[in-house]
Amino acid sequence: MIGLETISVLMAKHGLAVLAPIAVLEGPIVTVIAAWLASQNMFSVWSVAIIVILADLVGDLGLYALGRWGLNRMPKKWRDKLGLSRARLVSAARHFQNKGIKTLVFGKLTHSAGAPVLVAAGVARMNVWVFLLTNLIATIPKSLAFVALGYWLGSHIGKIDSWLSKGSLILLVVIILGGTIWFYRRKRSHT
Repeated sequence: MIGLETISVLMAKHGLAVLAPIAVLEGPIVTVIAAWLASQNMFSVWSVAIIVILADLVGDLGLYALGRWGLNRMPKKWRDKLGLSRARLVSAARHFQNKGIKTLVFGKLTHSAGAPVLVAAGVARMNVWVFLLTNLIATIPKSLAFVALGYWLGSHIGKIDSWLSKGSLILLVVIILGGTIWFYRRKRSHT
């Protein structure tokens, strides 16, 4: 991870040219920093919003591509260790056919589950246009919320970074706990 001060200095020195590549890698905190710099009249806030939305979609598409085309390049032994059997892949494809949009929105808005969900959409070979449109619709409010947060509270970047980290961790624990409970209840009801 790139340090917060380094990100701020790079954007202040080089402008919006460095925002997109950094935003693809770092996400929300970069949006907050860029929006705060916009509040200091260094950038247009609308330029920041458009760039971070597009960068988020590029990152999403990269994770989708990893799932869709990277799986075939993975040795069978690794796929087996990850539990990616043919039956499981067919099941994932069915899930994304029936509940793909809801699953993508959940992944995008929880942030913690984002990367695995995006890769799973690629593994399931979800229609790429549906994937992109769904992610765009989910990304716009999420990105605009981080732009607003940075614009008005960006001077507290250290605290915001801590909140984002803690919030993501808590959400991840809740998701894992909820998934575990759901799995055991489902397993018990089938026996």
